[in-house]
Amino acid sequence: MRHTPSHERSVVDDVCRVLALRANGIGDFLVVIPALTAVRHAYPEAEITVVGDAWLPALVAGRPGPWDRCLVAPKYPGLRGLPADAAPAADTEQFIAARCRERVDLALQLHGGGGTSNTFVSSLGARVTAGARADGAPPLDRTVPYLPHRHEVLRWLDVVALVGATHLGAVDELTPRIAVTERDRDEARRVLPGGHPYVALHVGARDARRRWPAERFVELSRRIMAAGLHVVLVGGPDDRAASARAAARLGDRDRVRNVTGRLSLSGTIGVLADAAAFVGNDSGPRHLAAAVGTSTVGVFWLTNVFAFGPLVGVADRALVSQQVHCPVCGEEQLETRCQHDVSFVDAVAVDEVEAALWQVLGVERRRPASRPAADVGAEEAAG
Repeated sequence: MRHTPSHERSVVDDVCRVLALRANGIGDFLVVIPALTAVRHAYPEAEITVVGDAWLPALVAGRPGPWDRCLVAPKYPGLRGLPADAAPAADTEQFIAARCRERVDLALQLHGGGGTSNTFVSSLGARVTAGARADGAPPLDRTVPYLPHRHEVLRWLDVVALVGATHLGAVDELTPRIAVTERDRDEARRVLPGGHPYVALHVGARDARRRWPAERFVELSRRIMAAGLHVVLVGGPDDRAASARAAARLGDRDRVRNVTGRLSLSGTIGVLADAAAFVGNDSGPRHLAAAVGTSTVGVFWLTNVFAFGPLVGVADRALVSQQVHCPVCGEEQLETRCQHDVSFVDAVAVDEVEAALWQVLGVERRRPASRPAADVGAEEAAG
């Protein structure tokens, strides 16, 4: 399978319209921002349209960034969480026809390995297409191989380099960043009055294997409050139950605020931007916190830290579990997945996360080498 050699990776002439496809989760979109920034530098006069999932307009509307317009992708196989063998939604042909009428000059597949997304991008009628291509995926005009265990920021920088977008300023530009707007802060202030310094915690994650046990978050929260900081529980609607259980076990309504599922994406960004630090699983809120410049402590499963862990700088810390076999059936999970939805990150100790938190906060605290958790009960919350 032929890919584009380095000497053929040049800027495309006369580009007025660029379209970039990335139709998946929040963290997935944030890691392509450095690539989009490089495209903006290479094509400063072009209109850049990002095509994503239904939540994306709420993030980019009114927010400065390397984009001019946002469109929601149709429900197409492999996009927006649909399986690769799903049937395209009825509006797919209408979406494709509209893009063809716009005469896109450059279409970038920044979505995945291209099994279905390369076909979708090819259908948009662009003069030049570029993207990643896994074994067996359809070709584009310019491609790089879709390699396993590649950091996602670097993967998509490789893709845009195919079209001459090679700008990289300071190393800090490898960290995805988004601007914080006054709208973000206004919504955050409405739910968090008082001005007390707080640590934002996210106890959820879409994949159960990436969820740190809920009682660890509860014990960590008690230590945070003992140090004089407040705790704010954040997350989306799917995290409501887990956050409610954690808040109930903590019980301190003066120092624990649960805003999970109560805020728009904008308000969540405002809460994360004003936090002293963030602690949570490898999930969208952690990526958002890092993107607004808040120091983060993330609990990662081994396979995910390669692709989504902190890449540069010292403001973000990763605590990594190297568990690769299912704790229930013993099946190795690097290439396959069993039916057990259990945590693969419970080996990460509260002491480790707490120590990393004080480090990013610049606080010197001495603790015993080992401290038993104070709130480990017979049952474990789902997180």
